[in-house]
Amino acid sequence: MRITAAAAFLGLASPALALDLQLLETYTLNRPASLDYDPTFCGLWIANEGPEAILVTLDGSELRRIRSDMSRIKAISLEDDHLIVSDGAGMFQRLSKNGDALSPPFRISSGWADTEGITIDADGTLITVEDDPEYLSWISPDGQILRRIDTMTLDPPLSEAQGIARDPRTGHLLIVDDFEGTNSLYEFDAQGNLLATESLVPYGLDPEGIAIRPGSNELFIAFDSGALIASFSYTPTLPEGSDPLPPGADCMMF
Repeated sequence: MRITAAAAFLGLASPALALDLQLLETYTLNRPASLDYDPTFCGLWIANEGPEAILVTLDGSELRRIRSDMSRIKAISLEDDHLIVSDGAGMFQRLSKNGDALSPPFRISSGWADTEGITIDADGTLITVEDDPEYLSWISPDGQILRRIDTMTLDPPLSEAQGIARDPRTGHLLIVDDFEGTNSLYEFDAQGNLLATESLVPYGLDPEGIAIRPGSNELFIAFDSGALIASFSYTPTLPEGSDPLPPGADCMMF
């Protein structure tokens, strides 16, 4: 693991706990590309770059399947109690969890973006990772680009970002870089400062998607090679004296 100079999170004391993963289990699922965790169902929403997205239990049993008005769903995230999806070419759409369109598709202000993953900030801002060119972007709910980081300027460069998740306890962003890049997990603070990286080679190749179940300190990563979803126990990089997640912040089904 590599800890950068940005590890002095928000100017506080040096972290007492560093990013740590412990593999729990794996299961196979065809072409998982983008993930998000849904506490209502204790399940995972999964996009596979086809016309549909699916909701599965944490052990991979399918619960439901939805479509958008776009030709494909490349990235997916929970937004409040509905979904937002992207076609990976600059178009986004909001859907109910039953797949009903809540509004027509809209395009971001740049017109085109190779969006690989989406997550939602505390204030409703969309945070996306994009490939070719390589950006970490903050976007208003109606598609206006607010801020961008060129991830090729990081050390190490984040050249093939695929999936992104936000930990609501800290605001930290977790991003996976696929096999054409470093095959690693990157951790950022809420402002986009790089805190740590962790190689995912011991667990799988070509990571594509990531989701956090914060109430149980659990992390899910989708690997294209072998079509695997791996679950991990997860400790984020935390400043000294940080409070743990309050009890009851997650579903109780599992």
